[in-house]
Amino acid sequence: MVKAIILVKSPKKLIAVKLRKLTKVSNSFPTSGQFDAVAIIDVQELIEIKEVANQIQKISGVERTETMVEVQ
Repeated sequence: MVKAIILVKSPKKLIAVKLRKLTKVSNSFPTSGQFDAVAIIDVQELIEIKEVANQIQKISGVERTETMVEVQ
């Protein structure tokens, strides 16, 4: 299992709700600061992280993302 956090910049107020609808997103919540929401993802393979990031970037209103992968 690979875990990652994807930070999302989007002025849309309900972006965290939209993120939660993605199948690989285990949790999402709004944040204050440079980014507007966080998506926590759990996947089997590292390559899946890129796929989820691409799905997030296609959501209307998403300006940019930054991904951090758990290191063990």
